[in-house]
Amino acid sequence: MSEKTILVWFRNDLRIHDNEILLEATQKAAIIVPVFCFDPRHFTQTVYHTQKTGGFRTQFLLESVADLKSSFQKMGGDLLIKIGKPEEIIPQICKAYKVDEVFHHREVASEETEVSSLTEDALWKLKINLKHFIGHTLYHKEDLPFPIKDIPDVFTSFRKKVERESIIKPSIATPNKIIVPQNLEESVIPTAQDLGIDISPKDSRSVLDFKGGETEGLKRLKYYLWDTNLLQKYKLTRNGLIGGDYSSKLSAWLTAGCLSPREIYWEIKKYEKERGANESTYWLIFELLWRDYFRFMFKKHSGTFFREGGFKGVKPEVAPNQQELFEKWKNGETGLPFIDANMKELNLTGFMSNRGRQNVASYLVKDLKVNWTWGAAYFEEKLIDYNPASNWGNWAYIAGVGNDPRENRYFNIPKQAKDYDPKAEYMKLWLPELGALKPEELHQKQ
Repeated sequence: MSEKTILVWFRNDLRIHDNEILLEATQKAAIIVPVFCFDPRHFTQTVYHTQKTGGFRTQFLLESVADLKSSFQKMGGDLLIKIGKPEEIIPQICKAYKVDEVFHHREVASEETEVSSLTEDALWKLKINLKHFIGHTLYHKEDLPFPIKDIPDVFTSFRKKVERESIIKPSIATPNKIIVPQNLEESVIPTAQDLGIDISPKDSRSVLDFKGGETEGLKRLKYYLWDTNLLQKYKLTRNGLIGGDYSSKLSAWLTAGCLSPREIYWEIKKYEKERGANESTYWLIFELLWRDYFRFMFKKHSGTFFREGGFKGVKPEVAPNQQELFEKWKNGETGLPFIDANMKELNLTGFMSNRGRQNVASYLVKDLKVNWTWGAAYFEEKLIDYNPASNWGNWAYIAGVGNDPRENRYFNIPKQAKDYDPKAEYMKLWLPELGALKPEELHQKQ
């Protein structure tokens, strides 16, 4: 090991397990400076007049950073926490601690890659290298059977070839200890107020009490696989609407990088070996592959996912009074109980089922004819598990300007409500004022 000092810049990789930048830094340097920056740009308004990060995700992020700091302290180190722009903060820290090199994980969305570029330029002036790693996907892009530019725009074609010809690397070992500079300054976790964000009280109807951090993420993974065997019936229950057990609910921890997708994959493989494989165990891996796919699509098509015409370049039709319709949609005041219930859940908890997301998105774009990017931006503010690729990729898919090979995909809301909420339990949970109505009456209101 050299006498080098390496700064490890954490972003959406808030864990010590399966973390290549952390392990390699401990192997190549005598001293590590782990850093997390709360970038003020993440807590401002967007061009859509929405908040870039709402209260629920802010709370989850604060808890996740606190957990990472605690993990480092148990290993004999610490996490240096700052509020500021990384391209200004990171070079200052490098000067203070005589850093030789900076490690970080590469991102795929335009704003995140821009911050990387700005930081790289600032470090270059100090003759310090920013080393990029890839650590957010199941499959490493170097192991794909095609270059990024040639990835099929249809998921099924991508999946079949990747499953047949690519490998998933083993998880990376977790370091036992970490040595930080003796004079590393003490830092504290900011409050949501420090970041200019208001935190709403948690609603008791939430599917889960989402708590940020690697510790909680690994606990949830253990619960869903080993403690309850819920994985055995995931494919049968995944379209549920009420409670914590109808789906894995791992997405929030994946988004913040508290859980590694590879760690989940290998845990499922271990589970299959010990307790049996079936369609459900495969289906959770299938969902992880969708997550990979949207990240690779962002790498291929870049900022086109944020445009109204997507990468297909054709804008969907919009209504003349779309602003008024959008306000009703986001406030859960459309008059359609199934749509309104889902939007109430999102607004009050920061979460919505996959089935709900597809329905409210389809309704906004296809029925109300509102600009789909407004809906995507609203989800960006509200969702605990928001990440750019999955969110904007899925919205573009529903809007017909992304990766959907079918023309004019449409969700029949009355049928969806009957199929997935036949007893109207979900609608009555979130719209208690409709509690006296019979299920058939509620279904007629769709």
